[in-house]
Amino acid sequence: MGIPQLDQFDIVEVKFKGGRKEYFRNVDFLSLNTGDPVVVDVPSGHHIGHVSLQGELVRLQMQKRKVRNDDNITRIYRVATQKDLEKWEEAKAKEIPTLYRCKQIVDEYGLNMKMSDVEFQADNSKATFYYSAEDRIDFRELIKSLAGEFKVRVEMRQISLRQEAGRLGGIGVCGRELCCSTWLVDFKNVTTSAARYQNLSLNPGKLSGQCGRLKCCLNYELDTYMDAIKDIPQVEKPLLTEQGPAKLQKTDIFRKLMWFNYNHDNDWISITCDRVREIQALNEKGLKVFNLQVDQSTEAEDLAAQSTRELELLDKKFSKKKKKKKRPTEGNGMRVNQNQAAPRPELQGAKSAEPKQATAPQNRPADGNSSPRQGDKRKKHKNRPRPNFNAAPSDAPVSKNESPAPKPTNTPSETPKRFPPRINQGPSDTKGND
Repeated sequence: MGIPQLDQFDIVEVKFKGGRKEYFRNVDFLSLNTGDPVVVDVPSGHHIGHVSLQGELVRLQMQKRKVRNDDNITRIYRVATQKDLEKWEEAKAKEIPTLYRCKQIVDEYGLNMKMSDVEFQADNSKATFYYSAEDRIDFRELIKSLAGEFKVRVEMRQISLRQEAGRLGGIGVCGRELCCSTWLVDFKNVTTSAARYQNLSLNPGKLSGQCGRLKCCLNYELDTYMDAIKDIPQVEKPLLTEQGPAKLQKTDIFRKLMWFNYNHDNDWISITCDRVREIQALNEKGLKVFNLQVDQSTEAEDLAAQSTRELELLDKKFSKKKKKKKRPTEGNGMRVNQNQAAPRPELQGAKSAEPKQATAPQNRPADGNSSPRQGDKRKKHKNRPRPNFNAAPSDAPVSKNESPAPKPTNTPSETPKRFPPRINQGPSDTKGND
């Protein structure tokens, strides 16, 4: 006793050029896989297509597209052989030249129609011309010309702009292939109200697709927006406040926020939907609120005082500036180098332990100049006495041509000369030459 097998649905979905899909019956129960080329029966011969769907999913697709399972569904002959495919390629090679020639003939007749595509059957016995036009066109003379030109049976089929975009294909603004050329079968009506409910700008350049009509994807999220709009209050007239009527400018559906402005000002004020309902309830009673945020002026004063306190705290926080520490200076006005290392505490203790020796006062020179330089480390002329330029010695030799200089005498009218202190040397304590 074998394993029972379920009866499979014997109708197969076959896809043709331009995304066109039709249904055929697998009478001979051929072993088919998705993508296999098959030869199918058509009213005027045979054609070749590719298997796109089979099994119970085909039954659901037929119910969705309202296709009846009756005797009008033709059969599948066989899986396409190499000879069938070669003949089909020869027929497809004629499509582009035929389309160009057909456009020339249409221009000669002066018909207001747009030829979009041509499809030859695999047996090269019939050609289907797809066109789009706004008005009804009498193309009887055109069919006679095309049949005599290409020696095939001619069929003219009018399609809409959406179907034309689906047959040609392309890439949408989302970066993906067009929905109408991949999976979308039935085209629903799209209106501008779908854009209004989603708060989109009514710009035809952004809302229209490659077909020139409104995008089909505007209907995808419309139900979600319709459910969210139920919680948004309808503002049919401005809100009445003491500062003036407030008009609605913008609504954020998902955040539940609404923006208003006074007397067409540029400043927009956002409030919640609950606050809008409260103001509308007060306006119905004949009451006006102080502004959109508060009902009375006292509450506004409290808010203003609170914001003022916050500003004052910020001012106090940033007004305190760090004062720079002044560097200490010596008595002569020179700054002390703070980068010098501080004396070690053990050395200071050793110095303090030594007995203090009386130092003899240094004899200052009689010329009134300051003491010799401190910290002079020059080795040359270290012990050489400094010359006294103010007092001329009496024993100095006098040249023959020059007379000896007179000795300076201190007179009450004359003031003693004082020389400026040298570098790294303090001012002298003497007040002149003795």
